[in-house]
Amino acid sequence: MKHSLLISRNVVGVIGNVISVFLFASPTPTFIQIYKKKSVEQYKPDPYLATTMNCMLWVFYGMPFVHPKSLLVVTTNGIGLALEIIFLLVFFIYADKHNRLKVLRWIAVELTLMAAVIIITMLCFHTTQKRTFFVGILCVIFCLGMYVSPLTIMGKVFKTKSVEYMPFWLSVGNFANGVIWTIYAFLPLDQWILIPNGLGAISGAAQLILYACYYKTTKQANDDKKPNQVIQMSSHDNLSA
Repeated sequence: MKHSLLISRNVVGVIGNVISVFLFASPTPTFIQIYKKKSVEQYKPDPYLATTMNCMLWVFYGMPFVHPKSLLVVTTNGIGLALEIIFLLVFFIYADKHNRLKVLRWIAVELTLMAAVIIITMLCFHTTQKRTFFVGILCVIFCLGMYVSPLTIMGKVFKTKSVEYMPFWLSVGNFANGVIWTIYAFLPLDQWILIPNGLGAISGAAQLILYACYYKTTKQANDDKKPNQVIQMSSHDNLSA
């Protein structure tokens, strides 16, 4: 029974790794667009800053001296951390002064917090059970930050009636990732993985519902812009002639 449970857990964990990598990589089209336009436009760094802190904590949580037999947690979040660093670097290069300072401030805060967590964990807690409890609570708090951070973008969707600046595949990834890691958390029960990912699945579902509600108005707005662009070009051609 235990052997089959372990196999099931590993299978689900591998699937979770694949989905998580897609989730972490899902903003790639957004950053390709930023690179091409040489501007971050109205995109916010909030989700990527939150995800960076989240990944650092989960990598530490999965270390053998904190929570043994959690290699799959380390691998997925290690890959995620590397991708978030790349995204933030691209954002920093093409952001204005205000957003650059924001990124630098938050990175400094996150590194300071992470150093404090490591020091406290290793000096104050001397068993893996106690370390798991302490780091697990922090992981839940910051993981919620990763899933809640898109609320800033969701608020913008409500105001503008447009999903132009809410990446669709990031929302899909959030939902799928939350679902698969919720299943993983039951094999066997790991409340520190269950709580944030259960809420993450709900958050992802909410984003997809919001996307479905405002996709048509966004498409209509974009279609309305196209004729205007053509008219302007035609007028310009006529003047040239």
